[in-house]
Amino acid sequence: MKKLGMTLVALGCACLARLPAQGGTREYNEQYRPQYHFSPLRHWMNDPNGLVFLDGEYHLFYQYNPESTHWGPMHWGHAVSKDMVHWRNLPIALYPDGHGTIFSGSAVNDRNNTSGLGTLDHPPLVAIYTNHDVTIEKAGGIDFQTESIAYSLDKGRTWTKDPDNPVLRNPGSRDFRDPKVSWFEPTKRWIMTLAVADHVSFYSSNDLRHWVHESDFGREWGTHQGVWECPDLIAMTVAGETSRKYVLLVSVNPGGPNGGSGTQYFIGDFDGHHFALDADLRPRLQGTPGTGATASALSRASALPGKRFKAAWI
Repeated sequence: MKKLGMTLVALGCACLARLPAQGGTREYNEQYRPQYHFSPLRHWMNDPNGLVFLDGEYHLFYQYNPESTHWGPMHWGHAVSKDMVHWRNLPIALYPDGHGTIFSGSAVNDRNNTSGLGTLDHPPLVAIYTNHDVTIEKAGGIDFQTESIAYSLDKGRTWTKDPDNPVLRNPGSRDFRDPKVSWFEPTKRWIMTLAVADHVSFYSSNDLRHWVHESDFGREWGTHQGVWECPDLIAMTVAGETSRKYVLLVSVNPGGPNGGSGTQYFIGDFDGHHFALDADLRPRLQGTPGTGATASALSRASALPGKRFKAAWI
């Protein structure tokens, strides 16, 4: 496999943050409070979500339970930074609603206002996330996870949920979550990479509100010792060439090489409809469903030209 030339930077635990960045309050001076990694003022956090760069600010959203130090009803917490070192806490971005709690997702700058939720002069920031309806789950249903959107017209400070949510209904899977959305210029459509139990599904849309299923990948590749989660599809330039390859990252839980969760990756080509695993990799992965291609556990991505930043949680 040829070397991929784009920089991929891994940032531990929801990016780097130091005490002065988090406000210097009494809570951040606790004896065991992490000083190098970002943490909310109080209570539980897990997956970083919706990392996006807009007008000089990096936005970090994250799974957050504002009521307890234990996992519970998920919200989207929110912080911003100009350098990914010094972070400023903002109010909760997304609260649970009638469609369920707010699970993982992504955020995009809809600069061409394809969604019609803003204007060309004032385009929206759009969050795409999974609703998890515990009422349906407890009643024995399997379609309790759906995809919804919300938008902001004030740089992420306040959010409005689309009245037509969910924008993507569950076709009948207990695990149907973690939408990672990005713009695919060759087809001029948005691409959603979605984790569906033991594989990834690709959907496309011209407006972020109406989605069409394109294809699936992964049932026959990689590790299946756990549920597939938090996928990401990244275009990377081959070193010394102008051609590009696509890297599909998929977390798995459990199934990591050292126990617990992990992240596997697949390198190939994507045409806006299908992901094709690179021919050089197929012999290496063939017949190894218990191991796959494994890397350290990461979640979500944000981009600047020529770089991809990843954030993991601990």
